[in-house]
Amino acid sequence: MMLNKALEYNTAYLLLGGNLGDREANLKKAIELVNDKIGHVIAISSLYETAAWGKTDQPFFLNQAVSLRTRLTALEVLEHALSIEQELGRVRKDKWGERLIDIDLILFGDEIINIPDKLQVPHPHMQDRKFVMEPLAEIAPEIVHPVFGETMLDICRNITDPLEVKKL
Repeated sequence: MMLNKALEYNTAYLLLGGNLGDREANLKKAIELVNDKIGHVIAISSLYETAAWGKTDQPFFLNQAVSLRTRLTALEVLEHALSIEQELGRVRKDKWGERLIDIDLILFGDEIINIPDKLQVPHPHMQDRKFVMEPLAEIAPEIVHPVFGETMLDICRNITDPLEVKKL
């Protein structure tokens, strides 16, 4: 008997970050809400501190990767993540600007999704950003990028991003 696709579990990988307020407490609360509203969190990376990417005249970010099992679709995961950001006080002003919390959907199983101006999975810039790849490679080193066919660990080892990422 075939199970309805909606009832199957998917593994999603999120990157959380923030550079305003109590950064560590904001990440902790976001992870609790992700676990409550999106799916069961199964792995959490260490904390990583990074200078801001793209817009550098702002406080350092704390970042953390999480993996979770969910019955939601990728689009539903994104919608819930945006809702959690709003619940925690995120105000969107500038692209790459300061923020209390940011939750990005990086990978969703081995799916490749492109919904213009809405959702792109795998995240289109993940392989270029050390602050994404280091925490992701920590919790999912052997996961294979569905486009590049390389493991997260291999991508992380070959990244050329000069931004310093410090594991705390």
